[in-house]
Amino acid sequence: MAINLQKGQRIGVGLRKVGIGLGWDPNDSTGFDFDLDAAAFMVGEDRKLPMDEFFVFYNNKLSPDGAVAAGEDDRTGSSSSGGDDETITVNLDKVDPRVNEIIITVTIHEADVRRQNFGQVHNSYIRIFNEENGEELAKYELEEDFSVETAVEFGRLYRRNGEWKFEAIGNGYKGGLQFFLDKYN
Repeated sequence: MAINLQKGQRIGVGLRKVGIGLGWDPNDSTGFDFDLDAAAFMVGEDRKLPMDEFFVFYNNKLSPDGAVAAGEDDRTGSSSSGGDDETITVNLDKVDPRVNEIIITVTIHEADVRRQNFGQVHNSYIRIFNEENGEELAKYELEEDFSVETAVEFGRLYRRNGEWKFEAIGNGYKGGLQFFLDKYN
């Protein structure tokens, strides 16, 4: 049975191949489609990318070690009825030894131009599932009201004493992909 996580809660993963599903329901009243983008930042102990290619997103769909792959980019937020809007797959056996943390973020594309924020997005979640059989391990539903935030760190996979764990983060920021690039590069 899947675990419903609270902000800050951590669990052991115990899997080799992990799927990360992200979903949301955007508000229809802004006049624009919501284009939310999931990304993975593979960082070392210094919380920095070992190389730019360890930033996995819609324009770089595979990490150089072959461990992290981004799924298709949903540009409208309309595919989540009963499913994930975007997915990221992680083969934990292949993660480069320089990487000890994989941070999963979601940003709103052109949020400033479209005057959009996470306060206009509902039913947001991140879930961790067994990539080999689809069984859900854990789910974290973002419950905060982010009225000005346009970027969120949803969660992270991290290596501790040779084992992989997951932490529900749920921290919001005003910024976009560039904010996270500046933070982790």
